[in-house]
Amino acid sequence: MHAHNAGQVARIRCGHCNIKRFYKPLELREVIGNVTIDQVRSKVRCEKCGNKESMNAELFHPVGQELVTIRFRRLVEIRWEKRVIWRDE
Repeated sequence: MHAHNAGQVARIRCGHCNIKRFYKPLELREVIGNVTIDQVRSKVRCEKCGNKESMNAELFHPVGQELVTIRFRRLVEIRWEKRVIWRDE
């Protein structure tokens, strides 16, 4: 059973900045792929400090008041950018 169907929420936290972000597992799967929560840690980076090594990811079942107070980061769009890099010779 997928975490989204079980009602779980993904909490991703930077151990350096102590910033917590909450995601719907279905949207994370769309961006990162169908991976385990342990593999998510190695695929995300903190937006504030840019650190990748101190990331922590876990799935949990929010209950009661916690579910009401969570602010989810929602996926708006996936945009692929093409960048041109020049080298002088």
